[in-house]
Amino acid sequence: MSAVLEITNVTRRFAGLIAVNDVSFTLNQGEILGVIGPNGAGKTTLVSLISGTLAPTAGDIAFEGRSITALPAYQRARLGIGRTFQIMRPFPGLSVLDNVAVGALFGHGGGESDLARARELARAQLDFVGLAKFADQRADELGGPSRKRLELAKALAMQPKVLLCDEVMAGLNLVEIDEVIDVLKRVRERGISILVIEHVIKAIKSLSDRLLVLHHGEKIADGDPDAVLSDAQVVEAYLGRRRA
Repeated sequence: MSAVLEITNVTRRFAGLIAVNDVSFTLNQGEILGVIGPNGAGKTTLVSLISGTLAPTAGDIAFEGRSITALPAYQRARLGIGRTFQIMRPFPGLSVLDNVAVGALFGHGGGESDLARARELARAQLDFVGLAKFADQRADELGGPSRKRLELAKALAMQPKVLLCDEVMAGLNLVEIDEVIDVLKRVRERGISILVIEHVIKAIKSLSDRLLVLHHGEKIADGDPDAVLSDAQVVEAYLGRRRA
């Protein structure tokens, strides 16, 4: 498999705090890469560095063989990098449909220039994630699980080549988690590479082709899910030294 995303020795400092420290890895074409780690491990910071909402202090980020380290977030989105956000903030006052249409208007390749076409694409994504019946409802009236799906629909409407998912299963029950896993697997069938942050170990194990583990901002494991989850250093990071 060829690498669609290459992260090389990336570091991010906030004053005296190192949130991400010298992290390197690849995301391959058509792959689902799970990123796990304790709270404060640097996972969301890593996604923000890739999407461009944060700039690295050091290191390089390449997309399809081209360095994008100096590009702002909107240019990365136009190249084909989409993301969801852990803190869900729908555009207030807009319908569910028009929230997703915004993604279609500003996504890959510069987005759709025609609002009617953007809404058509948005409706297709709402149907894909199971929110079609809420299309005309105000987005800020949706409950938590539906907002998670809305985040996915908005990102997918941008027609990404790489999708960065930040805890899209957090707060969901077991049935809802299985539904989101099914959606993400169908996203991968479209040829979209996925990096997904998740704390639900059973879910991330069943979803991911490969797992990457961060701890205190550093990569401590990267590989086959079964091998990574049985690694003593990973077990200690999650459960403490007595369980390692």
